[in-house]
Amino acid sequence: MLQKAQQPTTSTTNLVSSEVSDAAADEQDGIKMAELVESLDTRELDIEEGEELDYEGNNLGDCRIPFSAVYATVGFKEANAKVYLPTVPITVRILEVERFTAAQDRFNISHHRSVNKSLPAVFKIELKHGEFTWIVKRKEKHFMELHRELRTYKTFMRIPLPSRSHTVRRRTVRKSEVREMPSLPRGGGDELVRDEQVSSRRRQLEDYLNKLLRMALYRKYHHTMEFIDISQLSFIHDLGPKGLEGMIYKRSGGHRIPGMNCCGHSQACYRWSKRWLVVKDSFLLYMKPDSGAISFVLLVDKEFSIKMDSKHTETKHGVRIDSLSRTLVFKCSSYRHARWWGQSIESFVRSHGKAFLREHRFGSFAQEQENIPAKWYVNGKTYMEDLADALEEAKEEIFITDWWLSPEIFLKRPVVEGNRWRLDCILKRKAQQGVRIFVMLYKEVELALGINSGYSKRTLLHLHPNIKVMRHPDHVSSSVYLWAHHEKIVVIDQSVAFVGGIDLAYGRWDDREHRLTDVGSVTRSVALEQAGSTYTPSSKGLPSVDGVSQSNGRGTPTSEPVDLPKLKGIGRNRRARFSLYRHLHKHTLQHADSVSSVDSSGSGSVRSLKTGVGELQGNTRFWHGKDYCNFVYKDWIQLEKPFDDFIDRYTTPRMPWHDIASVVHGRAARDVARHFIQRWNFTKIMKPKYRSLSYPFLLPKSHSSADELRYTVPNCVNAKVQVLRSAADWSAGIKYHEESIHNAYIQVIAKSKHYIYIENQFFISCADNRTVYNKIGDAIIERIIRAHKEGKKYRVYVVTPLLPGFEGDITTGGGNAIQAVMHFNYRTMNRGEYSIISQLNKEMDDQWMNYISFAGLRTHAELEGRLVTELIYVHSKMLIADDNTVIIGSANINDRSMLGKRDSEVAVIIEDSEKVSSVMDGQEFEAGPYALQLRLECFKTILGGHTDTSIDLSDPISDRFYKEVWMTTAGRNATIYEKVFRCLPSSLVRNMSELEQYQSKPGLAQTDLARAQEELRKIRGFLVQFPLDFLSEQNLMPSVGTKEAMVPTEIWT
Repeated sequence: MLQKAQQPTTSTTNLVSSEVSDAAADEQDGIKMAELVESLDTRELDIEEGEELDYEGNNLGDCRIPFSAVYATVGFKEANAKVYLPTVPITVRILEVERFTAAQDRFNISHHRSVNKSLPAVFKIELKHGEFTWIVKRKEKHFMELHRELRTYKTFMRIPLPSRSHTVRRRTVRKSEVREMPSLPRGGGDELVRDEQVSSRRRQLEDYLNKLLRMALYRKYHHTMEFIDISQLSFIHDLGPKGLEGMIYKRSGGHRIPGMNCCGHSQACYRWSKRWLVVKDSFLLYMKPDSGAISFVLLVDKEFSIKMDSKHTETKHGVRIDSLSRTLVFKCSSYRHARWWGQSIESFVRSHGKAFLREHRFGSFAQEQENIPAKWYVNGKTYMEDLADALEEAKEEIFITDWWLSPEIFLKRPVVEGNRWRLDCILKRKAQQGVRIFVMLYKEVELALGINSGYSKRTLLHLHPNIKVMRHPDHVSSSVYLWAHHEKIVVIDQSVAFVGGIDLAYGRWDDREHRLTDVGSVTRSVALEQAGSTYTPSSKGLPSVDGVSQSNGRGTPTSEPVDLPKLKGIGRNRRARFSLYRHLHKHTLQHADSVSSVDSSGSGSVRSLKTGVGELQGNTRFWHGKDYCNFVYKDWIQLEKPFDDFIDRYTTPRMPWHDIASVVHGRAARDVARHFIQRWNFTKIMKPKYRSLSYPFLLPKSHSSADELRYTVPNCVNAKVQVLRSAADWSAGIKYHEESIHNAYIQVIAKSKHYIYIENQFFISCADNRTVYNKIGDAIIERIIRAHKEGKKYRVYVVTPLLPGFEGDITTGGGNAIQAVMHFNYRTMNRGEYSIISQLNKEMDDQWMNYISFAGLRTHAELEGRLVTELIYVHSKMLIADDNTVIIGSANINDRSMLGKRDSEVAVIIEDSEKVSSVMDGQEFEAGPYALQLRLECFKTILGGHTDTSIDLSDPISDRFYKEVWMTTAGRNATIYEKVFRCLPSSLVRNMSELEQYQSKPGLAQTDLARAQEELRKIRGFLVQFPLDFLSEQNLMPSVGTKEAMVPTEIWT
């Protein structure tokens, strides 16, 4: 009958009965109803029902369902489905009875005796269970159906059927005395006319439900649970408040999968499937009732909308839900039912998840979060130590995504506890404890990159079934050849998130000393010979085995000359080279994968290492096997042999790695996790091999429980944090791309008042809208010109690698890849009409020098009696402004990272909410502790402030600092390095012929060792001026015919 009705013109009929309802059916039921109602008596259900409050919990305090229950859902009819909170009762109140009058224009009058016929009453029922409150709407006939089902179930439970599950279920039911329950007097059928009738019926039904829900046997019956709209995901604290739930029929399709379009817009293509829909505060999902498997998750976002018109849903009584990543259509049993679903979802999400529906600053998917404990890291050492400790605290989930991941890296060094802090061993240990670990790796184009993600995936998957690894993109099916997943994230229990530039991979671990050498251990003979005994080193330090002085393994700080000839002797004794791998495995340690903590019995050698941890500091290796690297000299090979060196550490210095990362907690960590979850769920839908149940859909935890931190990284400061990203359809399955990192950089630069300090692996900007599109360089130019016109002091510091990180021999010009990136870096700095310096020159001649400085980092050491130097590879992606705002992330300053449509990236912008007193241009200044301390740590590291405390770094823009400390140090260091080493790149070399001449003259390191050492003592820190004229007369773009010339320019920009 409702089917024939036209759609109502007003929405006054928006109050709807739930579940299967149809006015015509109701009318037919009317006659039988009267007879049936009197039989609605809970006494019939008494036989064998459980004790009054038979809840599963053993101890009263434990009345929360752990979040990990989301991975253990079972079919709805299974006896072991965990739904209710242990030890907590359910209470029922019927709030009101709604009655509708069928409007004349909506019904065929001939069906009715009178025009003003009442429709069945709808009971609005409020239920409470622990912290959860929700509302369901039911008609009289739904109570009847439930009662009928329960009677059948009771009879069924009395019969000892021979099936195993039935026997188990019968056994769990305790026999108890038959309780007298008042029977329900006969009701007035559907049409409760007078108010007294209504209120007494209301009390009867309320009573009936309350008693029913006290009986364990019937409470756990799936029809009861469906009647009160609950499932295994209803009462999980971390999923937030309980929203709407119920059985629906959903239509197949509607996903945003790039490169694939279903031709079927005709209804013939659609499949309708029965699903249990669950609405939560920031997402909705549906489950398969027969298996309990979660078969789709839709995150609420700014495009989230609900439509109930048939022209949008293309189906009768349909509801359509749109978001950035999918259009979901489901159908209900009646017009009112559909309105109830649509409006309830909308109002629930509006009241509990409004933060996700709004546009946020910089166009980000995440809002600004106040009072977030945050911490920064300069270099990999402290980052990896805190990360290892946080991983150890994981209880439920670990999310990791990296551009490159090396399973065998050690997170704590030097290695004194066997394999305990090796990444794969930590993950295996946590997986064995029941933590679920999800890893997403970038699937590289193997011809172009040698990071061997296939090896990483296989290694991790073999550790434990709780570890799941996905790789993306599939280059052919997704037609993404040029772009990469570049983000570096680790999230623990969705409440601690590490975000930054540091991959968990070879070459990344480093500390503020940036050592160039690591020639092994002087303890090797001791440790190996005395493996069985517990050898304790003398308190004064280790005996000088083989006469090597102890400070040597540290990378030889050149200020204290070392007895070199003796070192040479030991270095050449190749057979005795220290291999930690062999060393650990000779002695009762199991296979490489074994998780062997120090305390395991029998590993004497490791224990002896541990007892001397203080003295051993300087003598064990920091970089084992593939971790000792110099990727400009030689790219990684044979990654499946992690502990074999591939560079001769006795002749080639390593390339130090300078990097920045951060950790955030609480709501900001939830936002980072949400991004990971969106990518994981998208990849799962996208790649057929991940569609199996063994790769589950992930669910975001609610922001409502985000501040309940079980673990906090030590020494954090509270600040305002917002998560930013570069994401697009290919990387995250979203309709419009997001470039919030790019927007944040531009706005922070424009709004900065005093200075910006940038450390970045690339510096490719200044848009010409032909080859380069990001506008960070333009923002810097505009800001400097504004300062110049206003006559105000303003400084820009840019620290970037002296050479791009591609394999190539710079002595012959560096190879095509290096030159191509150099071309675009120089095009941004000082070459061509778009460059920063060219544009500033037009405005202010050479006054630009007072505003902007470009620099790189370099260091030196002694290796086997020779002086050696190497650039420090700046891999950071950081901006600090005015000592109170910081952006840290994975995004480089280039189009790949910034435009959003290309590489995927994640960053955080951190703004200090607390204040500390500081100095800015000689005046007192309120700085933020996070930004100020980070700048000071960076400045101390690169200017030598850790060793020479007399350097005043407090005022970042005063003339004294800018000219006498920053510029002078950079200039002096660069000049000394050129004199001693004739190193490249250098501004003295403008073309290839000058390159040959420059190299034909030896530096002091070859001609006069004593003078060279004397000069090197004048070096302060690592800062060197950037060689702006290096190869300035050469065309650095790849020449025609080379493979680099064949690839699109976007590869380099």
